[in-house]
Amino acid sequence: MTTAGIFLLPNGTFFIELAVSIVLILIIMKYVIPPLNAAMERRQEQIRSSLEAADQARADAAAADDERRSVLEEARVTAREIVAQANRTAEQVRTEAQAKGQSEYERILGNAETEVGLARQRAVEEAANRMSEIVMEVVEQVIGREVDAEAHRDLIDEAVRALQADTSGGAAAGAVVRQ
Repeated sequence: MTTAGIFLLPNGTFFIELAVSIVLILIIMKYVIPPLNAAMERRQEQIRSSLEAADQARADAAAADDERRSVLEEARVTAREIVAQANRTAEQVRTEAQAKGQSEYERILGNAETEVGLARQRAVEEAANRMSEIVMEVVEQVIGREVDAEAHRDLIDEAVRALQADTSGGAAAGAVVRQ
């Protein structure tokens, strides 16, 4: 058996190959791996900063969304307050206008009743005066002589009072019917 036939026994080329492999590994470790490690670290740092930026952007977007929602809710509340205030103001204006209209109606009605009362009183007085004149003329025609109005003033005044009582009784009945 020759030693060249057994591949498990090291020979001279094996040691040269081993030395070249070790030198190559040392050269790769010294000159190739540090730049590769630096490039990988830079890439990892870029990825880490991109992830942090993405997280920050996500947090900013969430904060902006929360702020938008709070501003929107605040605007809704403000709008509701404005509408409620407008409704209160409209109700107040309507109530004031209604009260003013009612008071104006009552004032006009009071003035009209006063004017009607005064007109009725004037009409009664005119009718009483005219009636006293007519009565005096009728009495003069019936008696055939002139009657002194001053001498019979108490009879004339009694007739006028009776006429006024009849008129004011009718006016009171009219006022009751009107109400």
